[in-house]
Amino acid sequence: MKTATALETESSVNQPEPVRKPKSSNFWKTFKNQKYLYFMTIPFVIWVFVFSYLPLWGWTMAFQKYKPARSFFEQEWVGLEHFKTLFQDDQFLLSLRNTLAMSSMGLIAGFIFPITFALLLNELRLGIFKRFAQTISYLPHFVSWVVAAGIVTKMLSTENGMINAILVGLGIIHEPIQFMAQGHLFWGIVTLSDVWKETGWNAIIYLAAISGIGPELYEAARVDGATRLRQIRHITIPSIRPTIIVLLIMSVGNLLNIGFEKQFLLSNNLVTDYSQVLDLYSLKYGLGMARYSFGTAINIFNSVISVVLLFTINGIFKRTTKESLL
Repeated sequence: MKTATALETESSVNQPEPVRKPKSSNFWKTFKNQKYLYFMTIPFVIWVFVFSYLPLWGWTMAFQKYKPARSFFEQEWVGLEHFKTLFQDDQFLLSLRNTLAMSSMGLIAGFIFPITFALLLNELRLGIFKRFAQTISYLPHFVSWVVAAGIVTKMLSTENGMINAILVGLGIIHEPIQFMAQGHLFWGIVTLSDVWKETGWNAIIYLAAISGIGPELYEAARVDGATRLRQIRHITIPSIRPTIIVLLIMSVGNLLNIGFEKQFLLSNNLVTDYSQVLDLYSLKYGLGMARYSFGTAINIFNSVISVVLLFTINGIFKRTTKESLL
């Protein structure tokens, strides 16, 4: 006579497995329920394809000795010749050094200052002053770099410059310093200028994340006797950590794509060795000299390194913090 356990085992073995619906049927079911949302995304998908994927056809220029007057099939193919020339050029290595240095400094300062500013702004209890401080802080974001560079240059000027006047007045220095003529100071000037211009704007997303934290957490912490500093450390910062990680991953992916506006507008002939970045190098030695294939090779290098950095930092955070962008 079979025991109850044996009967249960036999029935579970003989029981047919549940039929799993194919993924395609699940997709069409979801599409049917949310068809209007899918239709709304069509213009954006077309936009991304036209402006982000279709131009990738132009990457073929990097492997050609491109001549504008010839058709695609008449171009002379040179393989990796432009990339070999690129890595053997001292100006490219100099531009890569400047780009990585300013990008790294901007990445660190661009996270520390906005996060700190958002935390301090969140602690303000006077609503009017809080809104006033926030408004004043993000106004420089709407000023073009042409105007911002003029303001920075004037402030650092040896003639009636505010920075030199303060330093001389406090007795820190005895005579004005030519900040804009010191190559080793250029990276710091660019980084601090970017911090002044973008801190208030970048803090908005952190303030939005902080506003989503439940007030009951702070009330429970206050009941337990937690100070405001401990509330920031144990509630606010852990709550906005996913936002910080996502923005950090995206920023690392764009480490080489820092643009050239601020470097171009703040530089001069005395600091060229410290101000030339990859975008300026591409503009000068690629488009400026009608070397279209060489300029395309530089852009491909930027894109490939950016993708590698993006997947690398995303994998690191996925393993360490279980947070991921991809």
